[in-house]
Amino acid sequence: MGKIAFYTNESVSVAVAEGLKRRGVRVMSARDADNLGLSDEEQLNYAAKNNFVIVTHDDDFLTMAITYDHKGIVYVHQQKYGVGDLIRKLKLLWDVAEQEDFRNHVEFL
Repeated sequence: MGKIAFYTNESVSVAVAEGLKRRGVRVMSARDADNLGLSDEEQLNYAAKNNFVIVTHDDDFLTMAITYDHKGIVYVHQQKYGVGDLIRKLKLLWDVAEQEDFRNHVEFL
């Protein structure tokens, strides 16, 4: 069993990834990975290849979750949480979840 690692696509503020890093969470942003401008499919494939649970505000990933093998998707509506609240929610998820719990799973925050 292993801790989950997050990958925030470009729809999510880089401040979320930075806040998670400061709290000891393994996370990479699309900017950190030099993946800005990739298609949603390419973002999901990158996350899966590198064992990341992708965090997104983009509801296109919900459709892709049905047909693609992935390491997990955390979907958060763009207007539901501010940066600080989203960091706290993701940190809590990181505290309690294991990587294997997320395979082909979609978590709605």
